Amino acid sequence: MDYILVVLKMLCAQLKDATKMVPQNAMTLDGILFQRTWFQGVLVLAPNENNSVEALLLLDDRISVVKLSLNSADFHLCPWKTGMCVMVIGGYSVGAVQPRMIKVHKIVDLSAISDGEAMSYREVMEAYKLFYGP
Repeated sequence: MDYILVVLKMLCAQLKDATKMVPQNAMTLDGILFQRTWFQGVLVLAPNENNSVEALLLLDDRISVVKLSLNSADFHLCPWKTGMCVMVIGGYSVGAVQPRMIKVHKIVDLSAISDGEAMSYREVMEAYKLFYGP
């Protein structure tokens, strides 16, 4: 993981436009090189009560849905439930066999913040306008 590269705060739908840069082991979107992404949204699929170590979650940011892979037992200390508003930072992976997904490095429950989801959408739009737009 190259921590010099930017962590893009983006919408799930923007992932389909990202392309893999093989020499750098990174992705690019609109000329911006990245390895990690930052999303906020609502969990629309959560693991059963067992919270298996290989849990798979789906995050909906009201525009699109992305798969989240929780491979660490640390993530199972919190009971992730459908309907929770969360912030996720993780590595974006595209494999020849596996579908596109985010390998979660950090996930935080934002359910207590009533307008967190709406603010996230606005933050993404403003960031692109300020830093990446024409």
